[in-house]
Amino acid sequence: MSGALGVQGIAPGPAVAALLIGGSAGAFDVLRAILRCLPAALDLPVIVVLHLSSRPPDGLPELLAIDCALPVKQAEDKEPLVPGTVYVAPPGYHLLVESHRAFALSADAPVHFSRPSIDVLFESARDTYGAAMIAILLSGASVDGAAAMQEIHAAGAITIVQTPASAEAGAMPLAALALFQPTFTGSPDDIVRRLPALLARSTTVSSRSPS
Repeated sequence: MSGALGVQGIAPGPAVAALLIGGSAGAFDVLRAILRCLPAALDLPVIVVLHLSSRPPDGLPELLAIDCALPVKQAEDKEPLVPGTVYVAPPGYHLLVESHRAFALSADAPVHFSRPSIDVLFESARDTYGAAMIAILLSGASVDGAAAMQEIHAAGAITIVQTPASAEAGAMPLAALALFQPTFTGSPDDIVRRLPALLARSTTVSSRSPS
């Protein structure tokens, strides 16, 4: 079911093992708001691909960490994923999640003119996590991420797409919505308000939270 963001009507599924977020133009402030809402007790990794200019700002993880209760760092090649950490794809490299839940960096050709590519990360995460993940696609001016979001949704994972009307650049959400109906669509405020409850399907957070 797709529509206004809410937790009613979600089919039972596996505990959430990873949160993935992709965005481009207009996504930075929304990403900061999402990171701000994450609980300090979150026991799963958060993996972010944010399209940046050819000269990205220095200290992007440090900027994102200002609003986040979790540590934020740039992902490194062969680095094992640690729960309770936010990882940001480094500029100029595709970021992949390998089957043993460690990162791989690739200098392969850009996908949809982007490296890192949201599609590349999301496809690799689908192969690793299957239905046990939440994927969020935010504002952006390209179609990157749309195809992989469709595949993630087909695998049974929770998929959230920012409403094009609330996005600074609506091309990326529109591309996803043209392919499939995500679990939910929502404005940034909707996503921030409802995401903690969705993450409560994480085994550790749900065990720490009252029923």
